[in-house]
Amino acid sequence: MRRLLGLTAAVVLTFGTLTAASDAHPAPTPDGWVGTWSAAPAAGVPGTPDGYPDYSIRNVVHTSVGGSGARVRLSNLFGTAPLTLGHVTIALASTSDSPRAAPGSVRTLTFGGAPTVVVPAGADVLSDPAPLRVPADADLLVTTFVPEKSGPVTYHPLAQQTSFFTRAGDRTTEESGASFTERTTVWHYVTGVEVRGGGLGSVVTLGDSITDGAGSRTGANHRWPDYLGDRLRAANRPLGVLNAGISANRLLLDVPGSGAGRNALARFDHDVLGLGGVRTLIVLEGINDIQQDPHQTDPARIISAYRQLITQAKAHGIRVLGATLTPFKGWRVYDETLERTRQAVNAFVRTGGAFDGVVDFDAAVRDPADPLRMLPAYDSGDHLHPGDAGYRAMAAAVDLRRL
Repeated sequence: MRRLLGLTAAVVLTFGTLTAASDAHPAPTPDGWVGTWSAAPAAGVPGTPDGYPDYSIRNVVHTSVGGSGARVRLSNLFGTAPLTLGHVTIALASTSDSPRAAPGSVRTLTFGGAPTVVVPAGADVLSDPAPLRVPADADLLVTTFVPEKSGPVTYHPLAQQTSFFTRAGDRTTEESGASFTERTTVWHYVTGVEVRGGGLGSVVTLGDSITDGAGSRTGANHRWPDYLGDRLRAANRPLGVLNAGISANRLLLDVPGSGAGRNALARFDHDVLGLGGVRTLIVLEGINDIQQDPHQTDPARIISAYRQLITQAKAHGIRVLGATLTPFKGWRVYDETLERTRQAVNAFVRTGGAFDGVVDFDAAVRDPADPLRMLPAYDSGDHLHPGDAGYRAMAAAVDLRRL
C-alpha cells in the first residue's frame, strides 16, 4: 500500500457580535446524533486505478465525545467508479498502537439493513446505527473490506496515526487483529464517526496542516483540536470536536494531484455543513494562500473568502470564530511582502467585526522577543508548524464559552 505524505503547509482573545454564549450547556441536537471524529477527504491515493480489492483496512480513529450508539461515514468522493464495501465493522480498540479489538466489541455495520453497500463515484454513505457504547477520548477501529476493483481510493494523507491493513481478504470481524501485519499512516475511506446521546453539538475546526497536526507526535492525539477536546471534557462541556484540516489546503486555490484537497470554499459543504450536530466553526485558513506559490499578496481576496464562509455557515445557524494566522518568520519562503499580507489578514480577523468571535492564535504562540516568529518552545523546528507544546498553547487560547 502506498503512503503519501501531506504537503505543507499570554493568551489574547477578542470577540465580535456573539451575544448568546454562556456557561450553560446548549440544547441537544434535534436527532441526538453528534460528530465525535472526522477527517476531511483530500484526494484519491495515487497509483490505485483498481483500488484495493481483497484488502481489509483497519483505521484507528480517536473520539472526542462518547455515546450509546455509533454510525460511520465512508467516502468515495475522489473515486472514479462505484465502490463496493463488502463488509464494514466498528470496534473499540484494545490499545492505540495495535489492531486488536476490545473483547466483544466488534459490530458489523449495515446500510439500509444490508451488510454490503455500493458507493457511487463522488458520493458518501452513512451507516445505520450500531449498538456500541462509545467512550469519550478513546480509540475506535473502523475496518473496511472491498471485494472487487473500484478505482482510486479516497483518503486523508496526514493522519498522524498508525492504522493497519491486510491483503488476506475479509478480516473485518477479526478480534485479535493478527492478520493486520502491515501499517499505514493515512486514513482510507472513513471520514466521520457520530455518536448518539453523549454530546450537545460539535465544533468544526476548518484549516490546513496546522489544524491537521503536522509536527505533532504521531499516535498521541496532540493536534490543537485534540487538546481543545481535552479542555472541553475537563470543563464538563460535552461538545464533539471535528477536525476538518487538510495539509497544504488553501482558501482560494486547488493544487490538483497534490493531496492538498479542494479549496476551503469548494469543500465547505462536505467537510463542514455535512457533519453531525455542528454548532460552531473555527476558521484557521490562509497561511498557505500567502506562503505557497503562487503567493497571494492581496489580503482583500482572503478576506472575501472569509466573508463567504461566514455567510454560508450562518445560513445554517452556525456561529463562526475567526483565528489569526500564526507567525512564520524563518520559514523557507518568508519575506516582508508576505508578512505584510499576514498582518493585514490578522487585522481584519481581530477588528473587522465579521466573525462572532476571535481566537488569537498569533498572540498565543509568538515570541515576545520577536513577535514575527513563533516562540522556540512552541516551534516544531521548521518555523511554520507548532510542535505539541505549541498546539497545546493554541487550544488554551480558545474561550470555551464561545463554543
